Amino acid sequence: MAVAAGDRKRSLAPLLVLPAALLVLAVLGMPLLTLFRYSFNRFVPGQAMAEAFVLDNYARFFSDSYFINVLATTVQMAVVCTLLSLILAFPVAYFLARTQSRYKSLLIILTVFPLLVGNVVRAAGWMALLGNNGFVNTVLIWLGAISAPVKILYTPAAVVIGIVAVVLPFMILTLQSVIEGIDRSVEEAALNLGASPFTVFRRVTFPLSLPGVLAGTVLVGILCMNAYATPVLLGGSQFKMMAPALYDQTIRANNWPFGAALAFVLMVATVLLTIASTLALKRRTTKD
Repeated sequence: MAVAAGDRKRSLAPLLVLPAALLVLAVLGMPLLTLFRYSFNRFVPGQAMAEAFVLDNYARFFSDSYFINVLATTVQMAVVCTLLSLILAFPVAYFLARTQSRYKSLLIILTVFPLLVGNVVRAAGWMALLGNNGFVNTVLIWLGAISAPVKILYTPAAVVIGIVAVVLPFMILTLQSVIEGIDRSVEEAALNLGASPFTVFRRVTFPLSLPGVLAGTVLVGILCMNAYATPVLLGGSQFKMMAPALYDQTIRANNWPFGAALAFVLMVATVLLTIASTLALKRRTTKD
């Protein structure tokens, strides 16, 4: 009887998930399908688009070196920012996971606090810090490290700084939750057996934290690929990533078909990078 009851519960499980699945399909799936259909329409100046089913928009993207370079820049920035955020986040996440301080909750709140501020506001703050007359150049000149302002704002470096500052809390919190689940006695046993702290990190801590690394990398990578406000405000008009380019085509040029094509190229590139990073980290987990 107990087995029969368990079988009935398992058979009912898909039905319980069905309402949520239908809601997700309606809220996300239908707009995406509509946008996908728009990508095959033909752009008509003054009319936004005309009903058609052509591949002109995708052909334009893959035959135009400008947009290919924009996609390459987006992928490069996403990879660099994701790796940099992982390197910076791991020590902080480890400290938060292992600390016994009574101020641990306060430290976690301080980590989450930047997420309460919009990306535009944070980017504006970085503009004040990194400008020619900003805080960084002023301090460097005052210290005598430089004699004239160094151009930091409106460079790829400024975009990297801004994006990493946006995504860093996500990586820290994701890693922290996984590291807290690692038994401290495993690390202590490795140390007692003569392993150096670096060996313990390389052979014990990091392999056991790979699920968090995977989740954080996927989440942060997606955010980096779709960054908009930070590249626009910190990169300037000459620096283009896919999200700003998509906005330009859809809103400024009113070219909805080509903008829709850019959106799906960006989405496919994001999915492919996510799959590649997931497979690479899972392969590393299997080896370890």
